[in-house]
Amino acid sequence: MVEPETFAFLADLRMNNRKAWMDEHREERDDALRNFAGIAMTLHDYADRFDPFVAEAGIKPKRSYTKFFQEPRERIGRALYRSEVDVFANAGDPEESFGYYLHIEPGNCYAGAALFKPSKATLARMRTHLIDDPSGLTAILNDPEFKKTFPDGIVTRKALGTVPEGFSSSDPAAPYLKMADLGCRKDLPDALLLDDEVIDLLIEIFRAARPLVHYFD
Repeated sequence: MVEPETFAFLADLRMNNRKAWMDEHREERDDALRNFAGIAMTLHDYADRFDPFVAEAGIKPKRSYTKFFQEPRERIGRALYRSEVDVFANAGDPEESFGYYLHIEPGNCYAGAALFKPSKATLARMRTHLIDDPSGLTAILNDPEFKKTFPDGIVTRKALGTVPEGFSSSDPAAPYLKMADLGCRKDLPDALLLDDEVIDLLIEIFRAARPLVHYFD
């Protein structure tokens, strides 16, 4: 699945996050990109085992993982490049549609379902759905398989300090309305991702996450 050289490249990039270093290691970068594209194809090849909508969707491997270069407005600190990558398996655009993902980062790998960079319109739609159908989300969070796979429930990579304007802080969905992105995740040891047989575990994780993906469809 994930090649050892890919982990090594990401670890080295974390320590040498400069354009000059990246230019000197283009071959390793290109090898890693090929690995990510191959993983994306594998996830879609097995998608009929966790979500038929993804299986029926067309896949463009080079658009199914995050890119290294960070736009200035997305940067945290001075790093030009991401030293971690998300590989997606989606029925739609990974930036506009909730879907499945594998996060690859040395020492911090995980898999689940999420929408990490929704547009303003998509985020507003998701928030409205959370308010309109709270029982649907509650049913998902209380599902035994979901709780077993994702004990932390709904998580975010970026939380707001307050509920967005136009929404009420007293709404039961308020904790989720503060999330600028949201999803669920299950942590995975790096060593596990080196084995091609990990696809069976990823399928189980994605099956457990499927109700959340369809909730936001």
